[in-house]
Amino acid sequence: MALLLGPGREAAHAQTTIRLDSAEARSLRRHPRLRQSDREIEEQRALKRGSFAPANPDVLFSAPTGERWAPGVVQTIDLPNVYRRQRQVAEAGIGLAERNREVSRATVLRDTRLAYLSLQFAEAQVRQLTYQDSLYQALRVATERLFTAGEITSLQRISTEAEARQVAVQLLQASADLRAARRRLGLLLGEPTADFISSTDLRRSGPELVQTGGALLSVLPAEDSAALVRSPTLAAATQNVALSQSGISLVRARRTPALTVGYQNQAFENSALRYRFQFGVSVPVWFWTYRSQLQAATARSEAAGYQLQAQRLELSSLYQQALADTRKFSAALSYYEQTGVPQSGAIISQSQRLFRAGEISYLVLIQSLNQAFTIQNTYLTTIRDYRQALIELNYLRGE
Repeated sequence: MALLLGPGREAAHAQTTIRLDSAEARSLRRHPRLRQSDREIEEQRALKRGSFAPANPDVLFSAPTGERWAPGVVQTIDLPNVYRRQRQVAEAGIGLAERNREVSRATVLRDTRLAYLSLQFAEAQVRQLTYQDSLYQALRVATERLFTAGEITSLQRISTEAEARQVAVQLLQASADLRAARRRLGLLLGEPTADFISSTDLRRSGPELVQTGGALLSVLPAEDSAALVRSPTLAAATQNVALSQSGISLVRARRTPALTVGYQNQAFENSALRYRFQFGVSVPVWFWTYRSQLQAATARSEAAGYQLQAQRLELSSLYQQALADTRKFSAALSYYEQTGVPQSGAIISQSQRLFRAGEISYLVLIQSLNQAFTIQNTYLTTIRDYRQALIELNYLRGE
């Protein structure tokens, strides 16, 4: 009875091979979140150009002599400090928009890397289960012949068929996951109908992952504050604090008096000096309005400070979890690379050879195959989980 089978291959039609760096470049170029961030930066820059914004002039018509109507104009201008503070607020707004764009960029990169990883994992699972399905289908056919010849029991025949059907169902599920992974990556790249395939087999990336992951773990700082110093999320929260503090300065500047300048006819028609200047001061007497604005700006600044603290705590917690996951999966992957995967291959080949030679029973064969395939499937899952942890770790570090 021959059980020498090779891994099957899924039929390909109009497929596009894409590398991870190419996928990242496409998503950064086409993702609407980054386009939105660009427009928000343009909005803040436009607001900065309008930071010198005096009040609209008042055009007046009056009859100072009681004989005719005469035109005039009055302009109220704040002190230069007000416009300087408004410019500082606008610059802080631009800085916040730029920091938010960095957050969007890091998020898009993380989502793209995770989507690409999901595609690789789904492809590897389909390859693994295709091989497993072909082996069990051949085993099912062989057991049918053995049952007809009276060499095995009905229970063994039914068990083989159940195992084969179970693997076939798993293969169908993996194929559905593969289609979903391709769709997800296509949506991120702006090509939802494209049939992408990855350029690298996930299984073959295991040895390299052991080295790169180990090198990263050896240089990571022990303190969260040092590890997260380049976090774009923390940078945005810090810039939000700066924006709220500049808002307090602006409210205080607006509590100062403003200048009023006018040019108006205040004489008779035959007067030698017909038009005359007038000067005055706009006094901020409605103190409760400015006090309320200052209280609101102060509360906004304090809320931004607490938001920064909460963001730092959350990122520190996420960093510690990602670091623990990275170390955990690093140890597991090393085991599978050095011991688990070689043993699973030996189990598959030797169990088939011994069964053909009649040295082991059918039950031992099935148990051995299931054990080997469990090891290989867990190996794939470990690679995926390890790379997910590294992606999250680099995202938190701003890499």
